[in-house]
Amino acid sequence: MKDVRIAPSILAADFANLQQDIDLVNQSQADWFHLDIMDGVFVPNISFGMPVIKAISKHATKPLDTHLMIVDPDRYIKTFAGLGVNYLTVHYEACTHLHRTLQAIKAEGMKAGVALNPHTNIALLEDTIQDIDLVCVMSVNPGFGGQKFIENTYSKVVNLKNLILQKNAPTLIEIDGGVTDQNAKKLADCGADVLVAGSFVFGSKNPAETIKNLKELTH
Repeated sequence: MKDVRIAPSILAADFANLQQDIDLVNQSQADWFHLDIMDGVFVPNISFGMPVIKAISKHATKPLDTHLMIVDPDRYIKTFAGLGVNYLTVHYEACTHLHRTLQAIKAEGMKAGVALNPHTNIALLEDTIQDIDLVCVMSVNPGFGGQKFIENTYSKVVNLKNLILQKNAPTLIEIDGGVTDQNAKKLADCGADVLVAGSFVFGSKNPAETIKNLKELTH
């Protein structure tokens, strides 16, 4: 039976009651916390930075899965490691020397992830897939929560899964954007290992129940 991890995106949480939402995730069936870091340059939005991650880290009892939507991510690798981040994901489109960046993340004791924008081809990871712990497939254009899921994602996940198997890589496939109870099972069937859900979880009447349902749908 497949065990798909559910990673609620804290970007959609209530920042006026952040500890309450962190406790909610801690006590739910969620597996990871997903943290979106945006710089207003790589994506047209600014989210939150180090002080907020430090605060989350203090209370979170589950791994921190941190997605950097920023230019020049190499500058901050050590800083994120110091904040207790477990998975650090950089964008393929933001890294001139991707292999070097992946090695730098691992040297700090973190798992290394690579995110791909909707227009970026899976084949571009062929030479680095064995060094990647997690590929985050963007199923919306990065920068804003609550967007509509891009249908082409399914075939992209199938292609990525084939590449991982072909190269015998240990890589997990994560889907980020527009994940709901309508597409969760199909994504898992295509080969997804981790589903990020933001507004679908925190915008629901009972977030813990919503997380539980996503878990059940993907088993």
